[in-house]
Amino acid sequence: MHVERGPERDNRGMNTRPDNDDSRPRAASVFDVAKAAGVSHQTVSRVLNDHPSLREETRRKVIQAMRELNYRPNAAARALSSSRSRMIGILSTSSGEYGPAASIAAVEAAARSRGYSVTMANADGLDPLSITGAVNHLMNLAAEGLVVVAPQTQVLRALSELTIGIPYVALQAAGNAATEDLQSEQVMGARLATSHLAGLGHVRIGHIAGPPDWLDAAQRLDGFQRELANRDLGGSFVAVGDWSAASGHRAARELMAKGVTALFAANDQMALGALNAAISSGVKVPQDLSIMGFDDVPEAAFYTPPLTTIRQDFAEAGRRAVALLLHESELPPSVQPQLVVRASTAQRVVSDIRHP
Repeated sequence: MHVERGPERDNRGMNTRPDNDDSRPRAASVFDVAKAAGVSHQTVSRVLNDHPSLREETRRKVIQAMRELNYRPNAAARALSSSRSRMIGILSTSSGEYGPAASIAAVEAAARSRGYSVTMANADGLDPLSITGAVNHLMNLAAEGLVVVAPQTQVLRALSELTIGIPYVALQAAGNAATEDLQSEQVMGARLATSHLAGLGHVRIGHIAGPPDWLDAAQRLDGFQRELANRDLGGSFVAVGDWSAASGHRAARELMAKGVTALFAANDQMALGALNAAISSGVKVPQDLSIMGFDDVPEAAFYTPPLTTIRQDFAEAGRRAVALLLHESELPPSVQPQLVVRASTAQRVVSDIRHP
């Protein structure tokens, strides 16, 4: 969408050029393009709206004229003339967690690369009325489709009870064809983490789970328990956190008191809290206690010690969501979770661990 430049101002906020200054270059219009291409302005409009009856030669001439004039169509005018908004809505309930934020940024970039704009509505993931209100807001803005970045089970329940007249893709939707790969990646990543710790000789492995109403947390807990069962490791030491470092600290102290020699936290922030709990309790990491996380946030490599974790490609998940929403024939490839080994995990050794 073309945006007119406002009057220039000096560093005191005063106008330095009047609004009626004719020295400013005028933005090219549909009529300018039509004149340059030797066609009518109605023909230019048909090109902008991908009208099927146009000859390819005419289409090429108009597009070439647009490029030469640096013409940028007005998105609002196109929506009025074509009855399409070319807007994708994002329903979000996250409060700044790394994964959802990275996915939202990727959705926006993928939509923009396809000529769509993005608008976002935040909702309380535990309040059906808030969820309904956010969906209605996006539909009132004429969104052509929705990407739901809302990992709480209540959101999916609320969506299933709504009559939504536009397509949507939920990144974490259980059983949704759009997210089968993502779900398997959550379980697969948790199994990979648990397998890494078991492979180092740990048999008393604790898990700091995320909030039980989050689908990602439930899937990572499921993967942890599946891998324990696959290896015939008895005992499932689980404490629940809320994704924060503070909750990871509390959960780690609880699990260390039960004699675990390794901890798998469901995200890197809770792993950070676990590292602090161990250090403040006189437990050496990784000599006495191995700790690993999930997500591979940019700071994970700079924790003390650097954190072993599971890396997910959130950006790819966002791109896939847009491709699915737009029914593209070729989807971006699904990227499997990767184990990133750093200094916070090590081979189990016999030692006297001091518990708080």
